[in-house]
Amino acid sequence: MPTEQGGDVRELVLQIAKALVDEPALVTVEAIDGPESTVLELRVAQRDLGKVIGKQGRTARSLRTIIGAASMKLRKRHTLEIIEDGLPGGASSQTAAGEG
Repeated sequence: MPTEQGGDVRELVLQIAKALVDEPALVTVEAIDGPESTVLELRVAQRDLGKVIGKQGRTARSLRTIIGAASMKLRKRHTLEIIEDGLPGGASSQTAAGEG
């Protein structure tokens, strides 16, 4: 269960991702809290993966930059993982990971 602070960053990622995709109802962000960091797992419809990753990963990198800025304020590291997994037409692999 996300903490209030982790939930704020999770909600931020959720809102940004929903604004980028064609199927916002299929966007989910799960926060996995650890003692020093929180992993945010972003899942979108298969056909929307390109929209959240962007050309050469630019959109994903920008998302991670925003998360990094929010993390500094909260004094807890957040990592964004964009997961590709079985949503309509999806495969079962991790698409991208990074630090926030």
